[in-house]
Amino acid sequence: MGGILLLFMLASPLLQAQQISKEYLLLLTREWEGERFDDGRPKVSDDILERMKLVTLEEAWAVLRNHNYKYQFEGNWQTINPDSVLVGRALTATFTPGRPDIQKAIDDKGHNEDGRIKSQNAWPIDLLQMGDVYVADQFGAYEDGPTIGDNLGNSIYAKTGNGIVYDGAVRDINGLKEIGGFTSYFKSYHPSHHLNSAERALNTTLVGINNPTRIGAATCMPGDVVLGRDGGILFIPPHLAEEVVRVSEVVRLRDMFGHQRLREQKYTPGQIDTRWSDEIEKDFSQWLREHINELPVSADQIQEILKKRTW
Repeated sequence: MGGILLLFMLASPLLQAQQISKEYLLLLTREWEGERFDDGRPKVSDDILERMKLVTLEEAWAVLRNHNYKYQFEGNWQTINPDSVLVGRALTATFTPGRPDIQKAIDDKGHNEDGRIKSQNAWPIDLLQMGDVYVADQFGAYEDGPTIGDNLGNSIYAKTGNGIVYDGAVRDINGLKEIGGFTSYFKSYHPSHHLNSAERALNTTLVGINNPTRIGAATCMPGDVVLGRDGGILFIPPHLAEEVVRVSEVVRLRDMFGHQRLREQKYTPGQIDTRWSDEIEKDFSQWLREHINELPVSADQIQEILKKRTW
């Protein structure tokens, strides 16, 4: 019973003014052994994030599925800059339909004890850092629901250099599109604005910052690597991010080799589409060595691939 009570206290949003405690976040993300932010959020390296931009959703999805992560994808988004790729570290926010008593209690603690002078909508924004992606569950709120317009959008982009994954409606869509690299995913658009006053109209209440968050059919944890492209979003657990990148790079190289050999008519489609023979594997290793400085994967990464091969 004492252990359950301790976990409840660590996770209690009100005790932390919505923000998850560092101890509880460390527990939930214990499979990550790398660098972390001061609050405990996993910090996947900039190098992995840069390499992740070339990963396809299919490649990443296959790796996650092999590790039994079945609920990391959400599709059917509207997008800003749909031809760009969104990659970054998730900072999560969770909203519920507005409830005055909870709203007032959270406001009082945030303003009086934690020194927050802004509205709740701005609290997660204040925590964003370069390379983050703001991931918010606003339960699809539509009319009178938008909390993000061009003002908050500009603030988010200035802090992160990134966009958003937002399960709700945005406003000021033209202004958001004018922000150069604001590659973003959202569920709908509505010209109204959000209402969050406990004394007046109240539409949503912020109940969690950097808690486990549901985005559609997917689970997102703070520090997950967000991969958004082609209208879909994947949330990649940080301890699997490097594996996702490495698998993608190998697949990319094998596809390039296979396509080239098919054009040269050295092998048949049947030989390339099935498990490769020892002869083809040896040919692939030699091809990597011969083209190591010409391929869309760094020479250092190709050397790592070759080290693990016996050919």
